[in-house]
Amino acid sequence: MKLQQLRYLVEVAKQGLNVSEAAEKLHTSQPGISKQIRLLEDELGVQIFIRNGKRVVDVTAPGKEILRISERMLMQAQNLKRIGEDFVNVEGGSLTIATTHTQARYALPATIHNFMLRYPKVRLSIKQGSPTQISEMVVEGAADIAIATEGIDHYSELAMLDCYNWNRSIVVPVGHPLTQLDRPITLEDVAAWPLITYDFAFAGRNKINQAFESRGLTPNVVLTAIDSDVIKTYVALELGIGILATMAFEADRDQQLVAIDASHLFNESTTRIGIRKDAYLRGYAYDFIELFAPHLSRKVVQAALMCDSEE
Repeated sequence: MKLQQLRYLVEVAKQGLNVSEAAEKLHTSQPGISKQIRLLEDELGVQIFIRNGKRVVDVTAPGKEILRISERMLMQAQNLKRIGEDFVNVEGGSLTIATTHTQARYALPATIHNFMLRYPKVRLSIKQGSPTQISEMVVEGAADIAIATEGIDHYSELAMLDCYNWNRSIVVPVGHPLTQLDRPITLEDVAAWPLITYDFAFAGRNKINQAFESRGLTPNVVLTAIDSDVIKTYVALELGIGILATMAFEADRDQQLVAIDASHLFNESTTRIGIRKDAYLRGYAYDFIELFAPHLSRKVVQAALMCDSEE
């Protein structure tokens, strides 16, 4: 049995059982992959994939268990390499953070700046996507750490650590009638205007919907976006009023807009870090996490990973 055979096996499953796409992804030939998987099946004495002619159409019951173990073995092989790198290449290495636009644009810059000053030889990569996409990046080993508000808790493979709580503001153009209220803004006030806010998969959108539903209100959402800056752009064009994370409003830059506190209207959201339970993190990864969330020391993170892995 070879690790390369396991890589072929896992990649075919990842590519929706398309051997051609797996071969392209791994820069090898389709016949080569098919041959190695059949050799593995012969060695194990069980069929992993169900075939219709030359096409792979499904995974057998034992195949599903073999895939699960193969993914774990590949991750452990990667962990072995990282352990070696920790001792051989103390200062250098790489760290990939998968996160959403709002976190990358507004929450992470100070952490990234301080991390790069501390570890100038570490190659830091930031990948952006939806909460689902970034969680899957970590599950699949394409990223080391996921940082998001939604989605991480849907993946049993990930240990989840709370970082900080945040809430929202209503953003309107300068001179908008809502800036003239002599009382705290209400959901009824907000619902009376066309709304521009986050796409459903992002930034606690569920909590926004729940707040309106609890009051029997149906907001008129005319535009959704995955990017806080896009929301502010269209609010400035007076296409509607915006609901966005308070951290995404910068008074010195957003001078065409006014932010109205809405923390009393919506439940708080929590930004979390997600890490594969079976991952080995190099020392600088723990430092990155602590720079971002000071209460998440190496000891706390390791304890969470150990606890989750035992469940």
